[in-house]
Amino acid sequence: MTCWPNQQQEIDLTVEESDEFLLYDLRVEVIAGDKPMVCNHAIGDYFELSGENLTLPSGQSFPIYPLAALLPLLPAKQRETHPYDWMTTDMEVACPDPLCGARFRITRTGQTVFRHADVTRVPLGDSTAG
Repeated sequence: MTCWPNQQQEIDLTVEESDEFLLYDLRVEVIAGDKPMVCNHAIGDYFELSGENLTLPSGQSFPIYPLAALLPLLPAKQRETHPYDWMTTDMEVACPDPLCGARFRITRTGQTVFRHADVTRVPLGDSTAG
């Protein structure tokens, strides 16, 4: 791990416990809706997300317009939410093309442990960081 001078020492002094946190790993899969699909995706197409890394199966593509509509939802789905929050209960999202019948099922598949110090250079406890 590369650190700025004194950064690791500052983090160690600031963190009384572990700086670890959990994010859900996600799988986003194309499922059939109530109308025919017109976009360039097929039932069963999917991608997976772990942390900030999105992966597709070898040889599979995914159209950018539904991806652009899905991306803002994914960080919230990766985090723990209240049991009554719609982010917890609702798993299906419609294709943004109003003429396309595709739906996308977002499933939490597991959890990955991350460390604050590995994903940002802003030290914990820095009151100037937003």
